[in-house]
Amino acid sequence: MVPIFGTRHSLGLLALLAAGFSAPAIAQNAARNASVGADDYARAARLMKPNAESLVDHAVGKVYWLDDGRFWYRDHDANGDRYLRVDAASGEIAPAFDHDKLAKALGKASGKTLRANALRIEDLAIESGDRYEITFKDRHYRCDLSGKGSCTPVQAGKKEADKKESTDGKTAGNEPGTPSPDKTREAFIRDWNLWVRDRATGEETQLTRDGIEDYGYATDNAGWKHTDKAILVWSPDSSKIATFRQDQRKTGDMVLVATTIGTPKVEKWKYPLVGDRDVTMIERVIIDVPTRQMLHLKMPPDQHRSTLCDDISCDGGWEDVQWAEDGKTLAFASSSRDHKQVWLRIADATSGEVRTVFDETAKTWFDSGITGVSWRYLPRSREILWYSRRSNWGQLYLYDLDSGKLKHAVTKGEGNVAEVLRVDQDARTVWFVGVGKEAGRNPYYRHLYKVSLDGGEQTLLTPEDADHAITLSKDGSYFVDSYSTVATPPATLLRRADNGDAVKEIARADITRLKAAGWVPPEPFTVKARDGKTDLYGLMFKPANLDPAKRYPIIDYIYPGPQQGSVQNWGFLAARSDSQSLAQLGFVVVAIDGMGSNPWRSQAFYEAYAGDMGDYTLPDQVVGLRELGKRHAWIDMDRIGIWGHSGGGAATAAAMFRYPDVFKVGISESGNHDNRNYEDDWAEKWQGLPRKNKDGGSSYDDQANQNHARNLKGHLLLAHGTLDDNVPPYNTLLVVDALIKANKDFDLLLLPNERHGFKDAAAYMTRRRWDYFLRNLMGVEPPKGVELKVEKP
Repeated sequence: MVPIFGTRHSLGLLALLAAGFSAPAIAQNAARNASVGADDYARAARLMKPNAESLVDHAVGKVYWLDDGRFWYRDHDANGDRYLRVDAASGEIAPAFDHDKLAKALGKASGKTLRANALRIEDLAIESGDRYEITFKDRHYRCDLSGKGSCTPVQAGKKEADKKESTDGKTAGNEPGTPSPDKTREAFIRDWNLWVRDRATGEETQLTRDGIEDYGYATDNAGWKHTDKAILVWSPDSSKIATFRQDQRKTGDMVLVATTIGTPKVEKWKYPLVGDRDVTMIERVIIDVPTRQMLHLKMPPDQHRSTLCDDISCDGGWEDVQWAEDGKTLAFASSSRDHKQVWLRIADATSGEVRTVFDETAKTWFDSGITGVSWRYLPRSREILWYSRRSNWGQLYLYDLDSGKLKHAVTKGEGNVAEVLRVDQDARTVWFVGVGKEAGRNPYYRHLYKVSLDGGEQTLLTPEDADHAITLSKDGSYFVDSYSTVATPPATLLRRADNGDAVKEIARADITRLKAAGWVPPEPFTVKARDGKTDLYGLMFKPANLDPAKRYPIIDYIYPGPQQGSVQNWGFLAARSDSQSLAQLGFVVVAIDGMGSNPWRSQAFYEAYAGDMGDYTLPDQVVGLRELGKRHAWIDMDRIGIWGHSGGGAATAAAMFRYPDVFKVGISESGNHDNRNYEDDWAEKWQGLPRKNKDGGSSYDDQANQNHARNLKGHLLLAHGTLDDNVPPYNTLLVVDALIKANKDFDLLLLPNERHGFKDAAAYMTRRRWDYFLRNLMGVEPPKGVELKVEKP
């Protein structure tokens, strides 16, 4: 590798000819484009995440509320990190702990040399006085900072020294636990069975004994998701656990092979595919922890499905299961395999009897929210707060728990409820995050509202015209509001939840250092969709020194959804993939949220290409790019590139095959090119269950990229990690096989032992991406052997 600074490289004639440019275009490009060298890559690398994030001062990220009305957060500036604690009632801000003492004590306990301004604590609980429970490097410690200060690991098992390998390959004593509400115990999985551990003494109790391989309790290992975390819900009094026994005995296996010297290491786990006869099923149970008695709910096995995401657990919990406050009953939602029908059910925690309260069927798919599951069990008032997009917008409805009849709509009008954050049954008030409800504003901006369960007008609690990230206090009295736009860094306020009044400004981010590194804000724009009527929202990244007399190649960054679009977030981000870096190198980069790309708009927008995943929003990308080209003479519409990762990788290949005269260069990373080679849950929701066509083909034939590979004309780079356990690499190899059979030239980069996100090879892949676009889209030979420097997050 050469150092990050070095010699510039001039434009080569052969490189331009290889890129498909005519002789006049070659001369024109030579005049337009300066050479790009290693120092240019260095400047571009400064704008990559997390390099760029480290240059933002006093931006409040995640906020952690404590039980006593205080919260803590990490504050960062050029001097490093500090952990601050805020008292909501008084507004007082103080250090969360003695940083020097903790660094020494935690360093001694963990065997690491720690700096007080770079602790990177993952979780913090303040027990009393100077005593804390801290999560650091995925390990729990109890720290007493009185006196000289000391930290000790939370005992993981009866004998820390006697750790052994369990039959499911996990180290006994190190299993991740799910804490009980009273924090005295945690539940975990060992040898396919459920256990609990006393958090003070480490004493362990086995709750189930009949779990066996592929038929175990609380397991989180179906399809792309296969973690060690136990999926369960504790009752409010910490005496019962609602979970399931997961049956995968007939489910097909996914197999990957690591690259190594000697005997290959094989990874194998259960991975049901689209159309499989046998997929993962769950048998719902309730376990009484003190007696270790198990109650099987009286119902057939249920589909391994969520009402919102493509795994049974969306945010690490089991959001579709909710206990009554007294622990006597349990509410849960069951979904059909194709996600079109959902049933709301109540189980008796003593008898196991199950009653269906009501069900709902959607034309395409049912979602229970946008950013979080948003139905709520309200047993004290004998009601269910329900979420549905039946009116073309995501709204809340109130149902009678006994009759299952609709009482009334709670919210109304245009715009969506994105997520219910809190319901106060006594005050009959709901707090929710909504989008698209404020006329004249960006429909993706999040705002906090409250509304009565009895209906009526909703109250806006965050009036600023910006995107608002909200964290409610545990008692619902306050919330932290961090609001920003794509160009304006966040201001963070502590506000009252009853009226939205500001109590105190906590912080205001400073991007002076980020701007000094060359950062310029992306520019929001709107274009018309394929129907000529619908507004599409997008972002444009331009070179900082853009010369309107020149013409610049344009790159379309794409993620087609349907669960999330290309822009992804309309608040402030210091880095959005490497879009700003590519702009720094002389490209115009755009991201356009096409129709069908996400649920933030109307249901009609959301389901624009339902059952036709080969669409990938590409008709909208093409008309949007053309409209931008007409507006801006400095965009060269003869040099259009496209790239994306995962779903964006599949969309990129589809763009190169379906619109070969529009897109000249594409980089497809980790693409799910044929969803028959992807997990059943995700694809069967968006494309539907497979069905035979009249001609004998399949409803999945058209979405498969390999079936269109013969149309390739431009430059295509395919990249995939060989141990991608989300989208298996065979997806890309199907396209490779088709391209070879069609006698097409293409480029292939296999990253040995990399997972879906290219974690260890991310900087290398980024450099290769820049090289590929420079050489084939701009006609400039990139610098040789540059190694991008990227800070660890």
